[in-house]
Amino acid sequence: MDIKPSKRITALPVYAFKLVGDRVEELKAAGVTPIDFGVGDPTTPTPGLVREACKKAIDRHAGSGYPSYVGSGEFRSAVAAWTKRRFGVDLDPSAEVTSTIGSKEGIFNFHEAFVDPGDLVLIPSPGYPPYSRGTWFAEGRAWFYPLDRANGYLPDLDAIPEDVARAARVMWVNYPNSPSGVCPGRDFFERLYAWTRRHDIILASDEAYSEFYYGEAPPPTALEVGRDGIVVFNSLSKRSAMTCYRAGWVAGDRRIVETFRKMKTNVDSGTPTFVQDAAVAALGDEEHVRSMREEYREKRDILVAGLKAAGLPDSTPEGTIYVWQRVPKGMTSLQFATLLMRPETAIVTTPGSLIAEPVEGGRNPGEGHVRFALVPTIDEVRLAAERIARLAL
Repeated sequence: MDIKPSKRITALPVYAFKLVGDRVEELKAAGVTPIDFGVGDPTTPTPGLVREACKKAIDRHAGSGYPSYVGSGEFRSAVAAWTKRRFGVDLDPSAEVTSTIGSKEGIFNFHEAFVDPGDLVLIPSPGYPPYSRGTWFAEGRAWFYPLDRANGYLPDLDAIPEDVARAARVMWVNYPNSPSGVCPGRDFFERLYAWTRRHDIILASDEAYSEFYYGEAPPPTALEVGRDGIVVFNSLSKRSAMTCYRAGWVAGDRRIVETFRKMKTNVDSGTPTFVQDAAVAALGDEEHVRSMREEYREKRDILVAGLKAAGLPDSTPEGTIYVWQRVPKGMTSLQFATLLMRPETAIVTTPGSLIAEPVEGGRNPGEGHVRFALVPTIDEVRLAAERIARLAL
C-alpha cells in the first residue's frame, strides 16, 4: 500500500525546535555533553505545592470521568481571580474564560474557529510557529510582519498595507516578546487596539511570558485596554515550570470565547481534572514565581556578561526567558550557532533564521540573531559564559 502524506503536511517546513533537538542528540552521540540553550523548556523543578496538589487530585478525581470541555468552575474562577490581582481586570469565569491544553493547543486550534479559507492572519516574524501552522491548517493565509531592532521589536502598523489590513481576520502579538525580550507598556496596547478596531481585526495576544520581567513595572495585558475583539492566551508552562502539565487558558471577549469553546468541544475532551487542580494551586501562589523570576534574572546577567566580554553587542532583554543575541558582523545566525556548537564550546542555541519567516521582499527578520533560552542551571550558564568570553569575537 502506498502511504502518502497530505499536501498540507508535505508543505510544512521542519519544526525549528526539532532541528535543535536533533543537533543536541548528535553531540551526545559523539560523547560531548552540550549546554543546551536551544528549546525554552524550564529545567527548574515544578514547585512542590503544585506537585502535591496534583497527587492529591488524582485520588480525589479517581472516578470523575471526562473533564469539562471548558475547564472546571474552580479553575476558571482561579484564572479570573489571578487576572484581577495581577492586572486589575475583571473576568466573568462562566463566559470569558476557558481552559486549554497548554497554550500551543489553544493557539493552533484558534484559527479553526475564526479563519475561513483565504482569510489573512497577521503574524510576527520571528514568532511562535503555531501562529502560522494553525493558519495554514485552517487554510488561511499568513502575512508576516517583521519585528526589527530599529522599531523596538514592535509591529510597524503604518507599514502594513491598507489592503492587507482590510483583508485580515486575526492579528497575533506576543509581549513580553519571545524572542526579543521586549516589554512594551500600556500605551502600545492602546495604539494597537485602536488600529485593530479600525480594521475590524481580532486582536489575539499571546501572554505566556507575562510573569518574566526584569524592570520595576510588571507588563500589562491587552485586556487592560478593552474587551471588544480581544482575546488573550496564557499558560502555566513558564510561569510555574509546568510544561509537562499542559495547563493554559483563553480569556477575553465572551463572543470569541463562546465560539472557541464550540470548536474545542469537537477537537478534544478537556484538560485533566487533576491537572486543573494543580493549576489552581499554582495560580494561588506568587512566591515561587518571584523566586524563578530572580533565578532567570541571575542567569540573564551571567550570560550577557559573557557575551559582552566576547565583544558581542549588548542584547540584554527586558523580560522573558530568552536572550536574542545579535551575532558577530560578517556571520549568519546559522554560522554563529554552528561555531558555538563546536565540541570545545558545546553550546546549543537556536539560529534566529529558523524561528522567523520571510516577510515582503524575502527578508528574514530573524537573520543576524541567535536565541539563548535561559533554561540550563546557573552553574551551566556560568560555564557557558566563560567559554563564550574566551572566543574573543
